[in-house]
Amino acid sequence: MDSEDDMHDANDSADDDFYSGGEAGLAASDDGDADYDFADHDSDDSGELLSHRQQQNYSILSEVDINQRQEDDINRVSTVLSISKSEACVLLRYYNWSVSKVHDEWFADEEHVRKVVGLPEKHIELPNDREVTCGICFESCPRGTMSAVACGHPFCSTCWRGYISTAINDGPGCLMLRCPDPSCAAAVGQDMINALADDEDKEKYGRYLRRSYIEDNRKTKWCPAPGCEYAVEFVMGSGSYDVNCNCSYGFCWNCTEEAHRPVDCATVSKWILKNSAESENMNWILANSKPCPKCKRPIEKNQGCMHITCTPPCKFEFCWLCLGPWSEHGERTGGFYACNRYESARQEGAYDESERRREMAKNSLERYTHYYERWAANQSSRQKALGDLQSLQNDKLEKLSDIQSQPESQLKFIIEAWLQIVECRRVLKWTYAYGFYLPDHEHAKRQFFEYLQGEAESGLERLHQCAEKELQVYLEAESPSKDFNDFRTKLAGLTSVTRNYFENLVRALETGLNDVGPSTSQGACSKSATSKSLGGKSKSGKNRASNTSSKSGASSRGVDDSNIWTCEQCTYANPKSAKACQACDRQHR
Repeated sequence: MDSEDDMHDANDSADDDFYSGGEAGLAASDDGDADYDFADHDSDDSGELLSHRQQQNYSILSEVDINQRQEDDINRVSTVLSISKSEACVLLRYYNWSVSKVHDEWFADEEHVRKVVGLPEKHIELPNDREVTCGICFESCPRGTMSAVACGHPFCSTCWRGYISTAINDGPGCLMLRCPDPSCAAAVGQDMINALADDEDKEKYGRYLRRSYIEDNRKTKWCPAPGCEYAVEFVMGSGSYDVNCNCSYGFCWNCTEEAHRPVDCATVSKWILKNSAESENMNWILANSKPCPKCKRPIEKNQGCMHITCTPPCKFEFCWLCLGPWSEHGERTGGFYACNRYESARQEGAYDESERRREMAKNSLERYTHYYERWAANQSSRQKALGDLQSLQNDKLEKLSDIQSQPESQLKFIIEAWLQIVECRRVLKWTYAYGFYLPDHEHAKRQFFEYLQGEAESGLERLHQCAEKELQVYLEAESPSKDFNDFRTKLAGLTSVTRNYFENLVRALETGLNDVGPSTSQGACSKSATSKSLGGKSKSGKNRASNTSSKSGASSRGVDDSNIWTCEQCTYANPKSAKACQACDRQHR
């Protein structure tokens, strides 16, 4: 591949278009080496679906990490405040595991903090009597079998054990356990739990304590994937809210739904509600059925004549067109397949409102179905791609390494391609939810959005086909293929081009396509609107037409392609004067 200087003019580095945008430009070596630079990718974690820039916003915490951080915070508070670890743990739980909050409140008013948290300043010892009366069972027990927290209220070990076990079995509220004496608010710390509870209860208590460290902290959340034990610590910054857990599940930190860039959380909430609500069922009923004139039960007519008989117990017979009693119909009204009464009434406008409502419901349903089917199709394709990726990592990569005599470290470009396919399928899926809620009156934005969506779909299909079908040829080969390096260059180039396009597409949609004006006089994809939205100069805008965009089912793009040619390998649109593709260096035929 060409170097950065060959692919982009130095003066245009800040104005790159969707296919070769800014910092996300094609990876190429400084010396202009035509081969893909694999050394930079050997150390990549193939389990990551998001870019490294997004990774800087969060860190994934395992159970060991959580325990270590929790212990570090307890030790810090214990050291600074000169209190026991058990008391430090009680303080941190009360202040939602915020070390700074504990310090601020403690040094501002230690006495008040001790009172509200339940940490008496003076520890009261048990009476020196040989036998002490338990405050629960009122049995006299040897002093050695009695226990008490800082308040000094004595209870026997049996009663303590039952009290603690009951509290732990009741749920996480046991973390704020207080002295059994009704008039006392002294806290029961973890040291008392560890000393008196059985192993099962201690394990439960430790689990509650660990979960509270995540759930009570505003900067941490559990991964919402079923069965996942990882937590995420998020650092607010300028990046996105998308998080990719080590279990391979991607989700939004803000709403904990699955990762949904480029649409916002409010749109996702509306879309999910619409998919699960009864509203579309009602639209279907309104568009495809009519109510029985007598019992009002909806009836669908999918064949036959106009003579309708309602189901028992109603059994009312009526005309499908005018909804009048069938007893008043016959040859004089048009027979079984027509209704003169309906036609004359319709001409007089008697059915205008009901027909208008039915037509609106039908159009609304068809529009929703259009977007939902494509949303679901990309979701299905993404799931299949995840399965193919898993299969590739489990055995196919090793098989390919043996056939082509290539070390697996040099085949990472295939894993990267499949990871990009999975991520792009997710983005493309959510663009259909974006399109559904795009206002109809913003014609320029809608037309330009459909153009970008069509280009994204076409480019992704090329990458998917290359990674799936063309790879299969090399998996079925019996000996090393001479053109495997060409396949390597092609797939790596397509991966980079697709990544750049989708990253810029996401950024454009997240800004609401604000650079696209409301006027449609020159088309939504006019030269000025295109250059601004793509973040490039006008020549970059012209260079983004694609002969294959019509295959994706998108609307007319309105882009002049008389001065460009489209690369068959990577779909980059080049100036007519270019003899080789400016993205992948393929010669123009």
